[in-house]
Amino acid sequence: MYSVLVIDDSPSMRRVITDLINQIDEFEVIATATDAYDAREKIKEYEPDLVTIDINMPKMDGVTFLRNLMRLHPMPAVVISGESVRGNNIFDDGAVGFVPKPEGGESIQSFGERIKDTLLNLTFLLKRYTLKKPKGTKTLVSKKPNSLNSGNFEVERKVHPDEVLPKKPAIISGSRVIGIGSSTGGVESLLRVFSNLISGLPPIIITQHIPYGFSSSFAQRLNQSSELTVYEAEDGMILERSHAYLAPGNKHLTLEKQRDNTYKIVLLDTLKVSRHKPSVDIMFRSMNNTVGGSAMAVMMTGMGDDGSIGIKELYDSGAYTVAQNEESCVVFGMPAKAIEAGAIKDICHLNDIARYIIEFANNKRR
Repeated sequence: MYSVLVIDDSPSMRRVITDLINQIDEFEVIATATDAYDAREKIKEYEPDLVTIDINMPKMDGVTFLRNLMRLHPMPAVVISGESVRGNNIFDDGAVGFVPKPEGGESIQSFGERIKDTLLNLTFLLKRYTLKKPKGTKTLVSKKPNSLNSGNFEVERKVHPDEVLPKKPAIISGSRVIGIGSSTGGVESLLRVFSNLISGLPPIIITQHIPYGFSSSFAQRLNQSSELTVYEAEDGMILERSHAYLAPGNKHLTLEKQRDNTYKIVLLDTLKVSRHKPSVDIMFRSMNNTVGGSAMAVMMTGMGDDGSIGIKELYDSGAYTVAQNEESCVVFGMPAKAIEAGAIKDICHLNDIARYIIEFANNKRR
């Protein structure tokens, strides 16, 4: 049985959604919440397997809450809202499902069938999430307000990469590897980049901030949109040309250099670093420890500063580093921090990133 928290400011809609979900086998509503702040407390108290979120709520809108949730406490979330125009965007913010509220005289029965179809299609994901669901391992330390999200969410202690992966820059550069880091807005941006990449490129590793259970399906979408073969990374995989590897949503992706100078993927199930797991900082540091100056690192759209430490280390080792420009970013946070750190050689538009990668592979950019 999967537990559900229903978040909606309308008492009647909370009752309707609750009744409809409780009619579905394997699902049970264990609590309801009237707004984002009420939901925060209910999530801590009940630890549900799934939340449903309305977009138009008082105090904090549902999109802002969803983004906060995915950043601070990633978990499966389905948006149930009357604002259908948000339907295509909320997936970029981390939602795994979208159900428009009834319009034009639709019956409650029909609405219930749409909810049922959505939730039942998510059971595979929920099963994976509950198997890895944290059990009382909170690293939250304060309730200091954050002006960026306008909410009093508890803030996790920010873990430095040194606590997880020692800094040991490669003395001799290895064969080329391309690393890409992204967060908010990265899903659609990566799809655009990969649709323009060609076969024959050096191996590519990717860390996209994504909740556990969603990375496998996203890797499949990248694979379908590209000439490259894209996998969700698994422990022990050997990097190959014309292949790309996406960090799973609950582990850090690192590399280990083998005796034959190939690279093996090693996944780390440790602390969040720079408030993320997977962390771009850990991936870039691992690249610097193994690949060194022959690497290429790309910092794409995203909120926060994850990756700025690792990409600076790569830059200092002579690696080729690129940042997505502000104009084409959904959120110009991570690229801006990398630029501020003096870690970037070239800044380019999203539409040019694939070309820069191809030119790097052809020795036209360093």
